[in-house]
Amino acid sequence: MGRGKIEIKRIENSNSRQVTFSKRRTGLLKKAQELAILCDAEVAVIIFSNTGKLFEFSSSGMKRTLSRYKKCLDSTEPARVEHKAEKQDSKEVDNLKEEIVKLQAKQLMLLGHDLTGLSLKELQHLEQQLNEGLLCVKEKKEHLLMEQLEQSRVQEQRAMLENETLRRQVEELRCFFPSTDHSVPTYHEYYSMERKHSLGSASADIACNCSTEKGDSDTTLHLGLPTDRYRKRKAPEGESHSNDSGSQLVLL
Repeated sequence: MGRGKIEIKRIENSNSRQVTFSKRRTGLLKKAQELAILCDAEVAVIIFSNTGKLFEFSSSGMKRTLSRYKKCLDSTEPARVEHKAEKQDSKEVDNLKEEIVKLQAKQLMLLGHDLTGLSLKELQHLEQQLNEGLLCVKEKKEHLLMEQLEQSRVQEQRAMLENETLRRQVEELRCFFPSTDHSVPTYHEYYSMERKHSLGSASADIACNCSTEKGDSDTTLHLGLPTDRYRKRKAPEGESHSNDSGSQLVLL
């Protein structure tokens, strides 16, 4: 016959409880030793009785096993914190994604799209928001226009002041250099006047030469010593002129 099933609860009888503790403690330590040998595992067992006695087993030394256990706890603690932070970050990411979806839907509504699921009250509220936004845009536009107008006025005043300063400087220069009665001719006027003058002098020279060739003038001036021929012909005239001026000229 098989063993009966024992109910797992505290044994009330102290003698029976002590006997059961001794038997199961021995079996537990034996199983731990077998586990370490069969599976090449590092096993440590610590048992305290109800009277405070210590019973232990370690396959590689209790201090070594405990130090290794502490290192594992220290290394797993940051991992737990990191895992917790990752969970929190993922939760925040999910919340942000939901917020983005809501904002996109609201933007479509403001543009006049996807209005099928809205009630009359929601449509009126949306219309009020659009009107308020339009008023804000108009106020901003008027403000910018007024600023540009003010800047234009300031620039106009600066230009007027500069013009007034330049006008005063010109008047001061006129006082230092008084203007003449006749104006100075320009380059083109001066060039045309010189050309007319040169043409007039050339025509006068041509007319003079022509009159000389035709014999209109009886006077000819000869420079140099007079020859015997002219001396015999103009002896009386030469004498008269030599008496007057003391120089000898021969006239033809």
